[in-house]
Amino acid sequence: MTAFALERFDLDRFVRETLAEDLGDHGDITSAAVIPEDARFEGVMDSRDTIVVAGLPIAEAFFRALDPRVEIERLVEDGDRVQAGADLLRLKGNARAMLTAERSALNTLQHLSGIATLTRAYVDAIAGTGATLLDTRKTIPGLRVLEKYATRKGGATNHRMRLDDAAMIKDNHVAVAGGAAEAVRRAVAAGIGRIIVEVDRIDQIEPAIGAGATHLLLDNMDAAVLRKAVALVAGRVPTEASGGVTLDTIRAKAETGVTYISVGRITQSAPAADIGLDFSAL
Repeated sequence: MTAFALERFDLDRFVRETLAEDLGDHGDITSAAVIPEDARFEGVMDSRDTIVVAGLPIAEAFFRALDPRVEIERLVEDGDRVQAGADLLRLKGNARAMLTAERSALNTLQHLSGIATLTRAYVDAIAGTGATLLDTRKTIPGLRVLEKYATRKGGATNHRMRLDDAAMIKDNHVAVAGGAAEAVRRAVAAGIGRIIVEVDRIDQIEPAIGAGATHLLLDNMDAAVLRKAVALVAGRVPTEASGGVTLDTIRAKAETGVTYISVGRITQSAPAADIGLDFSAL
């Protein structure tokens, strides 16, 4: 099995710190008191809903951290859409270790699969329009790399992992700089190659492009205004619809011809997937 690796993410550290948070000062006192040290369990992890899976390799790492000899059979892969009732993993190993790792493994898998599932719903909603779904920096502190991994598994494209990926000039920057064009000129003078500018009015488009914007974020525009904005830009820079996008509105916005649509709620508001793990003694 290929080792799981993400840029700027230390899986061993994540597992270690997550388990330490759960174990506290005295460990899993319930399992230690109730379960014999040499007892063995087998278990099946399954989905109670139709979901897009994300996070299986991370879930497995929790079990392996506490029982290096645990036997794990992965039945699906991250990015797979599975139906309610589908089995995801089969495990066999030390009973205490499996019970201790269970909650950390499930919490992570449920959270990431929830993000992937909601993301796929948005991707499906704009299928065939030519628009690409982007995620945002609206992530839980410390979990950005994992949450953006989950959006990729759901079919989105990562956008601005960090503040140094590109300049993004928004209303507060504009207010201090004295105008969008002036803010862009300052970014250009600073040698920044990618300059995204948020505009919420049609009359802001030409000054932003003229000053050197390389990407326009068309903020909180309805479909009719978006269509006018896209026509005015005429392909000179990529366009991105953003702000208040829902599953009910995203299709109409995608059909305006925008290059991208960014949706913060796929990381900010995704409900956890309903995934369970049932054990039986060997």
